[in-house]
Amino acid sequence: MTRTVTDTSAGAPAGPRGAGWALVALGALTVAVVAFTTPWRALPADAPPVAPDPARDFTAAQIARSEAFDAVTSVPGYLSLGLTLVVAGLLIATPLGARLLGRLRGPWWLRVLLGVLAVTVAVAILRWPLGMWSETYLREYGLSTQTWPSWAADRAKNIGIGAVLTGIMVLAVVALARRYRRWWIPAAVGAFALTVVTSFAYPVVVEPLFNDFTPMPAGRLRTDLLAMAARDGVPVENVLVADASRRTTALNAYVSGFGATRRIVVYDTLLRVPADQVELVVAHELGHAKAGDVLYGTLVGALGTAFGACLLYLVTSAGPVRRRTGVASVADPRAVGLIMGLLTLAGVLSGPAQNLVSRHIEARADAHALDLTRNPAVFVSMQKRLAITNISDLSPDVVEYLLYASHPTTPQRIAMARSWALLNGVPQP
Repeated sequence: MTRTVTDTSAGAPAGPRGAGWALVALGALTVAVVAFTTPWRALPADAPPVAPDPARDFTAAQIARSEAFDAVTSVPGYLSLGLTLVVAGLLIATPLGARLLGRLRGPWWLRVLLGVLAVTVAVAILRWPLGMWSETYLREYGLSTQTWPSWAADRAKNIGIGAVLTGIMVLAVVALARRYRRWWIPAAVGAFALTVVTSFAYPVVVEPLFNDFTPMPAGRLRTDLLAMAARDGVPVENVLVADASRRTTALNAYVSGFGATRRIVVYDTLLRVPADQVELVVAHELGHAKAGDVLYGTLVGALGTAFGACLLYLVTSAGPVRRRTGVASVADPRAVGLIMGLLTLAGVLSGPAQNLVSRHIEARADAHALDLTRNPAVFVSMQKRLAITNISDLSPDVVEYLLYASHPTTPQRIAMARSWALLNGVPQP
């Protein structure tokens, strides 16, 4: 039985109306922040335009290999996306989730957690063969160095982390709905806070579950990187090396966390390339650190999750949704499936917008690396090496670009470097 205790939001506008106004306000704020703070132009307006052209920098064989790899990996990728949407649709538009989860017994909080676990495991089982299918192609093309046990362990850890985070969110929503009529208010505040805390803790709680991190060995490279960071005005005590080679041959580096947990990490595979190219990659990451991109992304994401909490309240309060799912209230533990379906759908639908902003932020970091190193020739060489080694998609179609491209394509990044060279009077690579 659902029971309502104290409603601390007394005096606020009626539930749906208040949530609607909050939804509009948070949506407008998020759009305004993104619109006015996203670096829509990485280079000055007077930078000479250079058209991206894969054929200028890659051989016909390299382009064909990229296209072939994209063709075979796209099939399991799209099937996985389709399966995700089908399951979300069943949970949102039918009473299937409520009927299945209604079989669970125990205290309401236990049924919520068991419901999250059941849905998570069921979806993971359905998607597992598609993951194996994709992994076989990664091995065939030489990108994966994993054994099946290590691959399964990584996948299980990812599923477990997702289940824990989802369990916290769903349990909080149901608990708040059981206590407050206007549960969207504390839910929005809690969603904002959880996003910030998770991003802050991720480098020291989650990342060590997948990789071991060690300080970069003392030597010329480490000295040069720290000197470059000092020249850039970015306080960096160390650069960490992740033992990524135990699962991939891909080259990568990244910055994560903020404040006390901020770290710049390079894959150990990256240390095998020429030192000036490593410096170029780290200069790109310094651009992220200097601009505070992780904190910025966290705060924008937190606004988005607060917006999502209000939207969740409105959607789950709608009569058609309740009738279709057979769930009268989010306070009912059987609503777990509905909540998870809506969270999944929101993640898919928001992906293109997140990628759009991410591509411009990555382009700004590229421009920062060029300004710091002033060596577009090395930049182009590094981009070519990354694309060939990682078998990047050099010409993604519109759908793939919208759904998956969090970075500009390699030809776009190379074209920007050539534009930067023309702008700064440097020989065009």
